[in-house]
Amino acid sequence: MDAITPTKLRSSPIHLCYDTGYISSVLVTIGTSLGHVLSSSEQELVTSLTSGGALVGAIGVGLSADRYGRKMPIWVACVVFVIGNVLQTAAYSITQFAIGRFVVGLGVGGAAMIVPLYISELAPAKFRGRMIAFNNMSVTFGQFLASSIGAGFAEIGNPESSQAWRATVGIGAAPAVLLGGLLFLCPESPRQLVAHGNSTEANKVLARIYPSTEEQHRAKITAIEMSIQEATQTTVDDSIWLSLRRVFTTPATFRAVLTACIVMAISQLSGFNTLMYYAAILFKMVGFSNATAVAIVVSATNFVFSFVNLIFVDKFGRRAISLVAVLIMATCLVVAAVAFAYIPIDLHTLEVQSDNVGWPGILIIVTIVVFTAAFSSGVATIAWIGTELIPMEVRAVGTMLNTVTCWSTNIIIASAFLSMMEGITPSGAFGFYAGICSFGWLFIVFRYPEAKGMPLEAVREIFSKGFGVSYAKQWRKENKEFAKINAQQSFAH
Repeated sequence: MDAITPTKLRSSPIHLCYDTGYISSVLVTIGTSLGHVLSSSEQELVTSLTSGGALVGAIGVGLSADRYGRKMPIWVACVVFVIGNVLQTAAYSITQFAIGRFVVGLGVGGAAMIVPLYISELAPAKFRGRMIAFNNMSVTFGQFLASSIGAGFAEIGNPESSQAWRATVGIGAAPAVLLGGLLFLCPESPRQLVAHGNSTEANKVLARIYPSTEEQHRAKITAIEMSIQEATQTTVDDSIWLSLRRVFTTPATFRAVLTACIVMAISQLSGFNTLMYYAAILFKMVGFSNATAVAIVVSATNFVFSFVNLIFVDKFGRRAISLVAVLIMATCLVVAAVAFAYIPIDLHTLEVQSDNVGWPGILIIVTIVVFTAAFSSGVATIAWIGTELIPMEVRAVGTMLNTVTCWSTNIIIASAFLSMMEGITPSGAFGFYAGICSFGWLFIVFRYPEAKGMPLEAVREIFSKGFGVSYAKQWRKENKEFAKINAQQSFAH
């Protein structure tokens, strides 16, 4: 049987975030296609409904992931994606369009929850961070592709009556079909197979993941199986409620899950998704006539700088990258808040009262681009890699809570951005995001441990005494030679 190389692993976790990327261009081109021009509250509604659906989808997948494995929920998500895209494409009322957005969100949340979990269990320690980083890069590519297609179709016909936006939405079904087909080439998680008593199939999968000598292979399989059986022998038949109770009643487990969730909340409440959802509106607000084209700069930067994380996440570690990235993000948001104070904006209509963009508009674009670069190369991926901190016995439930944190905070951002701009001014809104990033930087300094290169079995010990920042540092120092060997051998887990 062929070995699963890093290339094969990278090709499998295609994340379908095209659907979250096209809404920016659609909002400024949809015109009266749904019966009337959408108000600010209606724009917030159709935008946030996808996040709401994602929240429900993440919970649904979290409840079933341990029972049905990792692949089946991904297939279900693909079907849901297609249904949601068809509903939106054929919509002539805001009700149907809103329902379609919610249905697509179910798929987004389910996939966002299960794919990083699947990768973290399947990938060797040498490649684990990079595999999850590649998954995030696939997300950014989908958003960039959606923005580009949306900007292209925005130039077709009269913006007030054009139906070209339907093509932008409809194309979103293609990635779902592609992912469903590619998934047939991917194995089930060996940890799940062992947990359900299918050791024979697990051995076949492990042989593909860890090509080595027969003796090394046999020893590694034995060690992994013993570790998995010890961690899961009492949890396979547990109900979701028992698993949740274990999270909140076991101090070390609670600290691990809490850390992952807080980093995720920081990444979402930093305000980045307001750029994804409202970039075209934002740039139109500061005076750019072709706002959809300018908005591509954000998604392109997001995609390009995701390569930075892919290359360096397993070299410099999660903690160091996050510290630098979040500090840059906070600084950029402060600069943007100051620049907005010099732009005359009607807070009732959110329209600029000048035909000249001027230096404040240019400065805002520059700071947003730098902010996006820092976000994409830092916490955008680190927030999902945080699932490696969660113990195996509550991995699915912990990952579900992490994903729920993602989409619940995303709902807050998506549903409140335009209202915040009107209520506390653009400067106030961006100042608020700067405060969140500042808090996040302090949390990472004092509470976020480095788990780079640590086997999953060792990661579980980090939070046994506090938040483990010092423990993780000491472990890596004492096991420097082990970590070096671990990084050189692809079968190390």
